[in-house]
Amino acid sequence: MVKIKKNVFSNIGTQVVIAMVIGTAVGAYMGPGAEVFAPLGSIFIHLIKMLVIPLVAAAIITGAANLGDSPAAGKIGISTFAFFMLTSAVAVALAIGLGELFQPGVGVDLSSMHSMFSNEYADKGEVPGFFATVLGMIPTNIFQSLNDANILQVLVFCLFLGIALSKVDKNKSAPLMSALSALVDAFVWMINVVMRIAPIGVFGLMAEAVGTFGFDVLTMVMKLFVVYVVAILIFGFGFYPLLIKLLSKVSVRHFLSVMKAPQAVALSTASSMATLPVTMDVVEKELNINNSTASFVLPLGATINMSGNAIYYGLVAVFFAQVFNVDLTFGAYAAIIFTATIGAIGQAGVPGPSFLVVAVLLAAGIPIEGLPLLFALDRIFDMIRTALNITGDAACAVIVDGLNPNHEQQENELEDEATVR
Repeated sequence: MVKIKKNVFSNIGTQVVIAMVIGTAVGAYMGPGAEVFAPLGSIFIHLIKMLVIPLVAAAIITGAANLGDSPAAGKIGISTFAFFMLTSAVAVALAIGLGELFQPGVGVDLSSMHSMFSNEYADKGEVPGFFATVLGMIPTNIFQSLNDANILQVLVFCLFLGIALSKVDKNKSAPLMSALSALVDAFVWMINVVMRIAPIGVFGLMAEAVGTFGFDVLTMVMKLFVVYVVAILIFGFGFYPLLIKLLSKVSVRHFLSVMKAPQAVALSTASSMATLPVTMDVVEKELNINNSTASFVLPLGATINMSGNAIYYGLVAVFFAQVFNVDLTFGAYAAIIFTATIGAIGQAGVPGPSFLVVAVLLAAGIPIEGLPLLFALDRIFDMIRTALNITGDAACAVIVDGLNPNHEQQENELEDEATVR
């Protein structure tokens, strides 16, 4: 029998990239008129958001329950949080280093930016204290948290419930676990159906973004944008692959190859949460990571792992320090790294202006008047950093999965089941 080779254009990742290019061209040509395509993007995003919260809830519960039985559960949990914290700190340090090396804020014409100066964001830089943050993560009404799409509160409750189910007698918990597993499969099927219209939605999103903001404002901060992209590329194609090579048995080339699809979706939607179903599908099926590990690490990462945001915070801080001729001391650098790392961990995985950068600037004593210039371009920056964020989530899942001593045993069981079927 002759095997029919699939057309490259049948790949969803390829279709999304083509849609992005066409959308960019249409937006650049039509200008503000491209806003007419906005509903296409909105429909796609709304469909994804409709499914993401229940999918995250079911996946986290099953992932935590399955890991709860593993001897390596504590090690996996600690390793996951440590990975997110350390990589975010390294990301900020890299951003500061590149900012000082290339100095994107030096020579920027303040007179051309003056019309955009504003202090309206000055009251948005408050960083909640430790206990306030902890209290904010604990839901008093889980149904209200689900209704409000409060990801952190949903995450905490589902982790707690998943661990509790792992401690309950198996005969009692088995029916519920089976139902949750079936529910996750159903949500994944629904997501796959929605993803069929992804290219249309991506076209609408790109056309509107480019048509609304154009490239005129971007030229004013082009050097910052270039340095930002360089930092993202170094981290995504240098640092993460290095960690995978050193700490896992997964091929770096294979990892980068299969991550193209979720990266394309992340780039277009600017949302780690919207990209989560695609990331989970690739990590489990293409990288052969245990479902229990992927179901635990990836939803958690989509919520608190924001290395791309950390790079943005650090670089923007250095940029405005140079624009306003502020000499940064060692203490200021330490404040930037600390605030940016903590801020990145607490940033929700949804698109929109990141006001946590205000806290980073205030912590280092840097003026914030010029921020509206960057907020106008936040969609473009957000798209790029989201692609790095989900790459970090997948890298963490690959590395952490190696800590599970039942990995090979579970793989063999799955292969045996597949053979029987």
